Amino acid sequence: MSLFKKLFGSKQKDDTSGTGADQRGKFMPEIKLPTDEKFTINFKKNGGKFLYCDSLDEIYECFNNILQENNWSSQTVCCLDPQLPQIFKNYTFSKHSNCHHANILLSRCENLVADNGAILISSNQIKESKLNDLPDNFIIFATTSQLVDTIGEGLRGIKAKNKNQIPTNITTIKHFSIKEEKDFLTYGSSSKNLYLLLLEDL
Repeated sequence: MSLFKKLFGSKQKDDTSGTGADQRGKFMPEIKLPTDEKFTINFKKNGGKFLYCDSLDEIYECFNNILQENNWSSQTVCCLDPQLPQIFKNYTFSKHSNCHHANILLSRCENLVADNGAILISSNQIKESKLNDLPDNFIIFATTSQLVDTIGEGLRGIKAKNKNQIPTNITTIKHFSIKEEKDFLTYGSSSKNLYLLLLEDL
């Protein structure tokens, strides 16, 4: 994806041509941003931490860095997703069947939603656990092919992929900074300190 490579790949000179949105008049039609760029802007605006990776080796390196930065151990990582231990096979995760004793949840997701920078998850990843019952710290492993424009597009994709049995517990996480006192805009939602490990697969 060109945007991710521009942001996280080789360093390039800043574009000073003045063609950005800030140079446009207020009555000009809104520029339709590419899905990847829109997601990046909205995800960061929501307080998410974003790590773009070209390979699984980079994913492991970033995962190790997250653990070290926060003084976390892989043994305090909870993983309810049955597919992830195969990907992170060199790590030992918490043996508990639920996440009550864990500091971090490592999970995949259904989709990354560009319109609001949210993470769409379901029972495929978190079983029937409620977000409030899960740890405050999330590390989400996703791929660039999971980017969608809207929640509706993501829900249609879930239905198409799971024709025999549509997953339950479908929800979104879109507030990624823990606040002791939530304002009225985040009331009733579950805020998570969230890292996104995004693997390029397109």
